[in-house]
Amino acid sequence: MRATSEHSLRFLVEKWLAPAPSAAVHVTEFSRTRVGGRRYVHVETSAANGSRGLFFFRHDDGCWCVFPPTGDAQHLYAHPRAA
Repeated sequence: MRATSEHSLRFLVEKWLAPAPSAAVHVTEFSRTRVGGRRYVHVETSAANGSRGLFFFRHDDGCWCVFPPTGDAQHLYAHPRAA
């Protein structure tokens, strides 16, 4: 079982975006995935060298991750090729 505090949205934003203590962090988008209806958010932070952002996905166990749940990921990458 994963440690919930290490997969909270706040922990992951600090880990992946490493905002400075005085930097503003904004949720710029939140919704549910089309496949599976799972929650996701897009978080951005600004710094002197520009802004950066990431999508975070909520998994069935309540943890947030930078990758979609396995069932959703299969649909994201399984696009039919044009004829």
